[in-house]
Amino acid sequence: MSRTPRSAPLLPPDAGRDRPLFAVAAILVFLACLAALGAAGAWRAAEGWTAQLTDQITVQILPGEDRDADEDARQAAALIANLPGVAAVQARSRADSEALLEPWLGSAGLPDDLPVPRLVAVTVDPAAPPARGAILALLDDQPYDVAVDDHGRWESAVRRAAAAVRYFALGLVALLTLAAAAVVAFAARASLAARWDVAEALHLVGAPDRSVTALFQGRFFWLGLKAGLAGAILAALAAAGLAYAGGAAGAVFFLPSLEFGWSAVAIPAIAALISAAIAALSARLAVAAELKARWS
Repeated sequence: MSRTPRSAPLLPPDAGRDRPLFAVAAILVFLACLAALGAAGAWRAAEGWTAQLTDQITVQILPGEDRDADEDARQAAALIANLPGVAAVQARSRADSEALLEPWLGSAGLPDDLPVPRLVAVTVDPAAPPARGAILALLDDQPYDVAVDDHGRWESAVRRAAAAVRYFALGLVALLTLAAAAVVAFAARASLAARWDVAEALHLVGAPDRSVTALFQGRFFWLGLKAGLAGAILAALAAAGLAYAGGAAGAVFFLPSLEFGWSAVAIPAIAALISAAIAALSARLAVAAELKARWS
């Protein structure tokens, strides 16, 4: 019984040339995914920070001579609780203030005669917060000094930092995309030079240029998709490890944990598809330009 011969592909894969391109493309996708995930995580963290800063006001009760600072803080908290727009008030003790200073001053403790401000944490209704200056005016006639911080300067600084990280990451993604397109275009020209006999044979039998470019477009599409999937999977694993490490570090000090959110889950999959599309388009344009230059 004779077997039906299988037709060989016009453009068979070349492992010797494909492996370096696969590695470079996977690395570029890996870096682009990390940049995009970092931007998403930083933006989400900044939104959480600004929400907390908007909802919180910190009141410092400065200790005076012959006064019980803890009692002054409790009295101030009771007065602030009656203000319209205040949702919750909590007076902090000296131990709480010392705990906040411990990362900088150590755990040896502060001298008992060192005046340490007491803090009053005020949670406000973000939809209808107290009027600006209302807390300071309320406590102005009290026998202790008061400082009020509504965290406005910190909120703007956090927003600026988050925007800078976001735009930097997007710029990095754009540069990596251009680099990937340039690498694929170079590889496509090299592949065309190595398979010029195939292109010339198709040209002699009357095949249009788009048939030749379609061969290279399909080949580089699948190569880009495979490399994109590899880079995206590695980036997702690296991001998960960084998020876990950041959460562990945040439990020790004030380092933030990265929370990407469900929307960031789609970034690796989108990156793999974009990698395939960039590879296919770059190969098509490069081969079409090369054919036009040789046969025109």
